[in-house]
Amino acid sequence: MSGPVADAPEEVAWAGRFITAKKKGKWEYVSRARGISAGVIVAIDDGHVILVEQYRVPLGKPCLELPAGLIGDETEGEAVETAAARELEEETGYRPSLMTDLGYYYSSPGMVTEGFHLLRAEGLEKVSEGGGVEGEDIIVHRVKLAELPDFVAEKRAAGVAIDVRMLLLLADSLLG
Repeated sequence: MSGPVADAPEEVAWAGRFITAKKKGKWEYVSRARGISAGVIVAIDDGHVILVEQYRVPLGKPCLELPAGLIGDETEGEAVETAAARELEEETGYRPSLMTDLGYYYSSPGMVTEGFHLLRAEGLEKVSEGGGVEGEDIIVHRVKLAELPDFVAEKRAAGVAIDVRMLLLLADSLLG
């Protein structure tokens, strides 16, 4: 694709450790720094989905999410499946025997270049309480899939933000 915006030079307005604010023509957007990407994990165990709830500074409130974590933030070249399995165990206390990469998706392409690998975790074994690393204060939820729409509605009513990736699990109940 070519045109005024596509051909415009990319300018870095600000760069931090994890994100970079950029401008290209009239468009302003954000990118992950240093080629870091993310892994988002769908972990279903015996008819229950494993979810996390944690405070998100940009939202100013807790958010209900699928477990997720950065890939390549600490170890450059780390395999996607290895990083996602480590993040799942850190956040939730569940260790998977198999991780399957289901593809790469973009989060909000009009505003950020960030994308994520969607992974399925199988053969889960509970090895700890989870909760993330120090300072994350992650709450782990194990929710029956059949009760998920009601659980999400209760969380929303309590003022908890709902991550857009939750739509993966709610599509049937929303679309009827």
